[in-house]
Amino acid sequence: MTKKTRQIDRRSLLTGALTGAAAASMATLAGQAEAQSATTGARAPRDGEVKAAQRGKYETVPLKQDFINVAAIQSRLLSIDTRDKTRTLKRNMDRALRLIDLAQNSPEEWGGERRWGSKVDLICMHEFPIQGFQPWTRKELTQIAFELPGPEVATIGERAKRYGCYIAFGCYAKLKDWPDHVINMSVLVGPDGGIVDMQWKARNILGLFGDQALIGTTVYDVLDRYVEMYGWDRTLPVARTDIGNICMTAVGAEPTLYTCLGLKGAEILVLSVTGGSNAESAINTARANRLYTVGVGNAVSPDNIGFPEASGTEDGGTVIVDPRGTTLAKTDNHHEDIITARIPIADFRKTRRVQELPKALLLSVLQAYDPVFQPNAFAGALPATYKEAGELVRKRMGMK
Repeated sequence: MTKKTRQIDRRSLLTGALTGAAAASMATLAGQAEAQSATTGARAPRDGEVKAAQRGKYETVPLKQDFINVAAIQSRLLSIDTRDKTRTLKRNMDRALRLIDLAQNSPEEWGGERRWGSKVDLICMHEFPIQGFQPWTRKELTQIAFELPGPEVATIGERAKRYGCYIAFGCYAKLKDWPDHVINMSVLVGPDGGIVDMQWKARNILGLFGDQALIGTTVYDVLDRYVEMYGWDRTLPVARTDIGNICMTAVGAEPTLYTCLGLKGAEILVLSVTGGSNAESAINTARANRLYTVGVGNAVSPDNIGFPEASGTEDGGTVIVDPRGTTLAKTDNHHEDIITARIPIADFRKTRRVQELPKALLLSVLQAYDPVFQPNAFAGALPATYKEAGELVRKRMGMK
């Protein structure tokens, strides 16, 4: 099949209806659009439709309040030990729950009462707050990945229900429609304790890890099948909630991606990259795209298997930034910490000007551009290790 034919085939998906097994699979991610529309009032996209701003206007649901309090938790990376999974998973989950309680100013020592501060409406955690990060093999990743839905996410959901808030966090996940895949996933749970949205990582950075590469599945790794199952609108999803439009991504150093999320109506963008330059990226992204950005990274992490304590903490800390690029809250150190900021979401929605993109000027370049790394690298055999993934990257680059 020629490159031109592949492009035409992908575009044809925009107008084709889903049938058979693909239609049945809509119950996972594409079905979320319908579930979200039922609970929030947002209209589910029609087949092939991509929801984006139209002359400065984008789709929303009514807000339940004019202001929201947002917290970002800068926590340690504590990796699950596959040799002692039960104990270390419980340790990590207990720590995550403890930090959520602290973010809500309701620690166990105070009897669960809020004796200080205010209720938080949105709590943001980084990419791997419960599982941690290791160069696991696919077999090991499958052991520690969370079923969605499943008990670990339900536990976080119980905290969201207790506090009547939203909690955003990242994880390695398994979905029944994607056997053998381990998906790098951002999850948003809501005040009823249930999953509001599951947002796949859009793509991995490739060619920058020496002889290694990541093996968690992203949208780009399986793009054609993903679009067939869920539609183009879900490639860059937006959770339209009653506290604002929320997007979460663990993709680092990808300003064009952030711009597209803003054009799709993101009002609060959570950048959750572990070991990435979240503070700098958050400030630049907020200013360039006129939206609120939360750059939440990991703290100094002693006892994380195989890594020195400071791994991934040279990025300027965790920040909450307003649409002018002004930092509203920032961690002052690289230890575990929690920051909060108050966002006038209703006023922002009334006065926001979506970034004006000269599409007619840029489109010809984007259509003509031919990237080194084409999509669908995981459509066939899945790499079992980081080394095998690195070999696949070199093959895709035409290297030996």
